[in-house]
Amino acid sequence: MAVGEYRRITSETPLPCFALLVGSADQATLTVERVAFGRNARTTDPAARREFTESIVPLFGPAYENETRGWWLDSHDLLRASREAEADGLEILGSVHMHPDWHRIGPPDERQLILSERPTPMDQHVFGNTGWPVNLICYLERRGDVMYHALAAWAPPPPESPHLPCTELPLRIRTRAVVGV
Repeated sequence: MAVGEYRRITSETPLPCFALLVGSADQATLTVERVAFGRNARTTDPAARREFTESIVPLFGPAYENETRGWWLDSHDLLRASREAEADGLEILGSVHMHPDWHRIGPPDERQLILSERPTPMDQHVFGNTGWPVNLICYLERRGDVMYHALAAWAPPPPESPHLPCTELPLRIRTRAVVGV
């Protein structure tokens, strides 16, 4: 899905790609079972518009005035995903979103911003405010005709120290392949 969204990105329309991570947690492991999608209410929800105008843009710059940049999950979709997860004995563990190679495809005045699979200051702010235990960032970079992916998992900074950086989490991807002995 991320590659499909990447192909639609232009320097005027970053097209954020976002989903919730749904799964289970024990003391040592967070296991993502599925993702849940929802609508971006950034342009339709008055609270989202106010948050971006009053907080996000002043904190993180005028690039976030662009309404196609940044994600605000529709509250109805969040509630639906939470209820569906609970009905299946699961919970919302966090989020996943895409960072494109903006230094190549973004507007010329933003090409100094090098994105990666690491959290931006805006990501750190969002991760800290949601408090979800895991947040994945998928970095996509196109080199010629080849697409490269980098994936990293992050815990939010502790609530008592929101200025601290996010903590990188170990990431293991389970496959359904059967391994013979």
